Amino acid sequence: MNKFFALPIIACVALMLGGCSFGKGPQGDLVGAEDRPEFNPQEVPFGMVPCPGGTFHMGQTDEDIAASMVNMNKQVTIAGFYMDETEITNNEYRQFMNAILQDSVDVLGQEYIMTELYPDTSVWVRDFTYHMGDPLMEYYYSHPAFDDYPVVGVDWFAAKYFCNWRTKNKNAAAAEAGVAGVPGFRLPSEAEWEYAARGGRELATFPWGGPYLRNSKGCMLANFKPGRGDYASDGYAYTSPVGAYFPNDFGLYDMSGNVAEWCDDAYMESTMPVVWDMNPTNPDDNEPRKVVRGGSWKDIAYFLETGTRNFEYQDSARSYIGFRCTMIQIGMGTNNAL
Repeated sequence: MNKFFALPIIACVALMLGGCSFGKGPQGDLVGAEDRPEFNPQEVPFGMVPCPGGTFHMGQTDEDIAASMVNMNKQVTIAGFYMDETEITNNEYRQFMNAILQDSVDVLGQEYIMTELYPDTSVWVRDFTYHMGDPLMEYYYSHPAFDDYPVVGVDWFAAKYFCNWRTKNKNAAAAEAGVAGVPGFRLPSEAEWEYAARGGRELATFPWGGPYLRNSKGCMLANFKPGRGDYASDGYAYTSPVGAYFPNDFGLYDMSGNVAEWCDDAYMESTMPVVWDMNPTNPDDNEPRKVVRGGSWKDIAYFLETGTRNFEYQDSARSYIGFRCTMIQIGMGTNNAL
């Protein structure tokens, strides 16, 4: 090749390479910051199921028997998120406790860990008068027979601390692998919880859709109190192993019954007319009452309805309240994600 033709070609190639940020990097061009962590489309976190975002009517779907007037209907939109398939189990919570006792005693102190984070097993005796709860107090959290049962005796603060630890634990593993971390695990907002409980069924009374508590074969569809003095007709006198009943259309188990679940929101009677209609929430640190949803093994069917609101004080641990975590969907490749 003639050398007079070769020189312009070499110059053009060098200019193209420089413009594409090869070699020494950008030459004054806007190409974005370098050395960013790798981020692939967000994967479904282990143990969770996707809840695609959408619009739904939040609020009471049946007669307000208690005439509470605290959950009037309102159309709201929810961004996509992930939610634990089941309630957090005793054994999952034990992983958290083992890690805290191994790594954080010097920081938090033994007394704080055992009084604030460790499940209060005495709830089985304290919650009910004239009730033989001693066997459950002794065995429910400690014995392997109950490993797959929902953890109880955990107040709102402990549930929040668990979510924070779970985030740090997951992101520490992500950093070690050299990939981008995940958004934080957290308690669901009340609106997210109700949207997930309905499973895409508009104005559904229960997570399975219909107004009935038995299927066509006569089997109970949740763990609750079917009648006065009757706790065992659903197959379990107290809690049941997680996932013992059919899931809803999102693939979530026990959104009604078994144990009620902490939400992140503060409880307010006038929440519905006050909060915004896009991802509504009520984060009031000055309100000690926190929202509890879903009903439990000791509740009548009214409390199992997707539109029934209830609360408990944030520092109160109960034998019928547990929790599950959520995580927001971010980036591309998700449905109605942030």
